[in-house]
Amino acid sequence: MNLHGIWAIYRFEMARFGRTVWTSLLVPVITTSLYFVVFGTAIGSQMSQVSGVPYGAFIVPGLMLLAIFSESILNASLGIYMPKFTGTIYELLSAPLSPLETVLGYVGAATTKSVIIGLVIFATAHLFVDLPVAHPFAAAGYLVLIAATFCLFGFAIGIWARGFEQLQVIPLLVVTPMTFLGGAFYSVTILPEPWRTITLFNPVVYLINGFRWTFFGTSDVGLGISLGVTVIFLALCLTWIGWIFRTGWRLKS
Repeated sequence: MNLHGIWAIYRFEMARFGRTVWTSLLVPVITTSLYFVVFGTAIGSQMSQVSGVPYGAFIVPGLMLLAIFSESILNASLGIYMPKFTGTIYELLSAPLSPLETVLGYVGAATTKSVIIGLVIFATAHLFVDLPVAHPFAAAGYLVLIAATFCLFGFAIGIWARGFEQLQVIPLLVVTPMTFLGGAFYSVTILPEPWRTITLFNPVVYLINGFRWTFFGTSDVGLGISLGVTVIFLALCLTWIGWIFRTGWRLKS
């Protein structure tokens, strides 16, 4: 294992994050505050509790994952896309690094950035609501698992994309709508049929509810199913990236 090479990529990517650290941290603080003003005040005044949890606290796991999904995909996709864009990808491919080591460097840095953003949102939420965490170690582990999974997804998107516009297509037109429709700000149990059943085909529902369980010990779906969906998505991302490196698809052309 080339630890020096992994560390070099990781340090380079974290340095890029450091150049915009204040902007990167200020944006989630402002965004989280606005969500609490809009959703917490407007909707929370009409719906004080959801599944026995105060509405302001109920939306926090969804808020955290909404940001982590987008940040993970953006950070990881840009990390690998920029070498393609500048032409330095060939230097990376010729370096004494295995595909696993390359992925560990890029995805590890992107995961670190996403987890930091998630923790900033968590800290900001404490300014507005009392936020108990029933299972803190499970919450931390699930947070890292989801961030790493979506960073792998973003890494694959960065290789797939042929332009900056394509980098935004899936996060903006697919992932964000699925998150809003996946129970980030409401319980799927309040939906009438057939919408409740249709919503259960949205995989984001299981990610959000699994993470919400670690906070409150309650969930709209079974924890085992939520964890299973997350692991399946992780396996699919790993399979996709493994195929990319075996075939050189869009890496060498």
